[in-house]
Amino acid sequence: MKSKIETLPTYRVAYLRRVGPYGSANYEVMEKLKAWAKEKKLLDSATIFAIPQDNPETTVPENCRFDACIVVSEEFQLDDTIMENELPGGRYLVYKVEHTAEEIQKAYKEIFSSLQSNGYQFDNKPIMERYVGDMTSNPYCEICVPLKQ
Repeated sequence: MKSKIETLPTYRVAYLRRVGPYGSANYEVMEKLKAWAKEKKLLDSATIFAIPQDNPETTVPENCRFDACIVVSEEFQLDDTIMENELPGGRYLVYKVEHTAEEIQKAYKEIFSSLQSNGYQFDNKPIMERYVGDMTSNPYCEICVPLKQ
């Protein structure tokens, strides 16, 4: 897996949350977010994050939270159909991964051993999947793993 260190800014995001077992229902939440963003004319130059908030090995599946987020400007006015949050900035180890369920699952299995073998320490913030630009023609996503400073 290819990786690089990147310092991400703090982002203001609009987001939708789903609670329940991770899986295909997360895709539906992401599609709902993209439909909202398209209606607001935000999708053309979008940065979108998919954030599994909980570790399914330590959280019961029915309590796992998944957030589908899109970066918005400070001036952008949100409506009552969507929530607002701030994603923490900082140092991240960014892995470029083929955007298929199999490759993403494989990457998540390899991330922690890769961190240890490269001498990095995981920071206690969510791991984020980042999608930038035209997601229909870009076959890759980036998995952003927070690192301790």
